[in-house]
Amino acid sequence: MVRRTKISITWENQTRGYIPEYALALSDKDIEALSQPYSNALVISFLVNTFQIKCVLVDPRSSANIIRSRVVEQLGLLVQIVPTSRVLNGFNMASEIMKGEITIPVNVAGTTQNARFHVIEGDMRYNALLERPWIHCMRAVPSTLHQMMKFPTNDGIKTVYAEQHATKEMFAVHDLAPAPIPPPSREPKDKQIVK
Repeated sequence: MVRRTKISITWENQTRGYIPEYALALSDKDIEALSQPYSNALVISFLVNTFQIKCVLVDPRSSANIIRSRVVEQLGLLVQIVPTSRVLNGFNMASEIMKGEITIPVNVAGTTQNARFHVIEGDMRYNALLERPWIHCMRAVPSTLHQMMKFPTNDGIKTVYAEQHATKEMFAVHDLAPAPIPPPSREPKDKQIVK
């Protein structure tokens, strides 16, 4: 008589870091708390040591983390910039020469990850841009529709909500009352006074 036994082997490497499919899912319930309209860019804040860096764009379309030189100066980290000579091209093919690169510990929702940034002198609406390298390293799922980002940690799934008020202020178009147009003068041309 032959006895058969079914053996199941689970490799530790394959199960370590496993995240259930539903854990990072976003749903319509996540949209309910948003202020309308919610077609804004995903703008968050992060900490560097004890400093809060506001107006940070999370953009999975680009391939380089970018930070303004002015922000690095305010952090007191100018001496940590490693000089490099590269040119970054924007979507309109406008080029920006980098001042250098710097690695900064980025703390988002209590999770710190070192991120390499390209330092630029130029002026942009954001203080920093967190791009694909940081997003992939964090294993984050950003959503502009839901105005949030989720990522796994050892303590579970963390959710970071966008700062919609900051985004609206950055892209606000203010209506200014047009200056009143004075009525045409009825005086002869030689008597008109230019003020």
